[in-house]
Amino acid sequence: MQTNKLKIGLFGIGLDAYWEQFPGLQARLTGYLSVVAEKLVVIHPGIINLGIIDTAAKAFEAGSKFRKEEVDLIFLYVTTYALSSTVLPVVQRAKVPVIILNLSPEAAIDYDTFNLMTDSTKMTGEWLAYCSACPVPEIANVFKRTGIRFHQVTGMLHDDPECWEEIGEWVEAAKVSHIMASNSLGCIGHYYSGMLDIYSDLTQQYASFGGHIELLEVEELATLRKSVTDDQIAEKVKLFYEQFEIMEGCLEDDLKNAAKTSVALDNLVLKYNLGSIAYYYKGKGNPENEDTINSIILGNSLLTANHVPVAGEYDIKNAQAMKIMDSLGVGGSFTEYYAMDFNRDIVIMGHDGPGHIAIAQGKTKVKPLKVYHGKIGKGLSVEMSVKTGKITLLSVVEQQGGGLFLLVAEGETVSGPILEIGNTNSRYKFNIGARRFVNDWNAQGPSHHCAVGVGHVASKIKKLGKLLDMEVIQVC
Repeated sequence: MQTNKLKIGLFGIGLDAYWEQFPGLQARLTGYLSVVAEKLVVIHPGIINLGIIDTAAKAFEAGSKFRKEEVDLIFLYVTTYALSSTVLPVVQRAKVPVIILNLSPEAAIDYDTFNLMTDSTKMTGEWLAYCSACPVPEIANVFKRTGIRFHQVTGMLHDDPECWEEIGEWVEAAKVSHIMASNSLGCIGHYYSGMLDIYSDLTQQYASFGGHIELLEVEELATLRKSVTDDQIAEKVKLFYEQFEIMEGCLEDDLKNAAKTSVALDNLVLKYNLGSIAYYYKGKGNPENEDTINSIILGNSLLTANHVPVAGEYDIKNAQAMKIMDSLGVGGSFTEYYAMDFNRDIVIMGHDGPGHIAIAQGKTKVKPLKVYHGKIGKGLSVEMSVKTGKITLLSVVEQQGGGLFLLVAEGETVSGPILEIGNTNSRYKFNIGARRFVNDWNAQGPSHHCAVGVGHVASKIKKLGKLLDMEVIQVC
């Protein structure tokens, strides 16, 4: 998991030749930059503001400062016309994505008042205070030609909620990028044999997201179970009764067994500082390992709800998608197609194994199963539906020949009957209809799993894709 906080750099630009020519302009623009800084601090406290850079020499110093501070993202506030030579060294030396803030101090110049001014020098100074858009093409040209990735926000300093919402989304996307870059993903067990779409190039995960991948054995989790005390088991069983609705038929011994594994999982997470997990184990031939993996669902559900999302069937790509959704604060529950309901134009989606109880509609039920379908073993499982309302689906897709892209869709969960089989499942509706959604989603070649979160966050995911230099495809 992340060990340090996101750092954001901020600087404004101006032209030093203006300050003597137009008294008061520098102070006025510095005040505008202070407003930007204050608004950014409300969004995220880790802002490093280097003030207005107005010479090439200051630009080199600023770039070195940002690099020393290890900023993750830079906001460049364009206050007035400035030379591109005062911008390029900053971002070249910092080597992080840059967002150009083209923010006018007001909606428009007061033309009548402006044209009544009798001093042409003062008139020019007043105009220059509104001249933020002027150098943006010059800056964009230089960034493009020098290979610097940049993005723009155009709007107003004040009374522009759309603009500041967009800026907030850039900050959120940067937080997710930072979390992914420092996340430790634990992979317990091995792939489900024959599930070819799940297989992934782990080095490509490093290349796209950064972070660390720890390959772990089920034996280690089984060994950790041996050191769990009766008091720890009792405390965890108590937590199960608080967090879940324990259904009739659930044996106390099964709950204790699940509690023992849950405590062992917590200890494994602490040992390796894990921020997400992918797991699967056939569980045949070794009773201790089989017992461990059969009792893992409740503990994994608790972890998923507590910012350590767990993907079943060793789907590493989907563990990454779930971590992205969790980092956005919208959940990230493991899901796949279950069935289609053409009468109601919906897709039923869900999965066996862990569920994201923090985004469940009501309390998640715990049910005993005589068989885990397609897998060896039996035991306790969870049944839940995602909260009704807006949702977003996300898949990390590996392309032919390597490389990753993000696949996203927005829809809603709707109320109605689900399949009461001790699995997570919900009813999803899409504005393009169930038929077209399924066709369009499948056409992009994702694995059969995806992550679901609450709310519509496709615009944030698109910004994350830009920061990671990954393509984002939205089907609806």
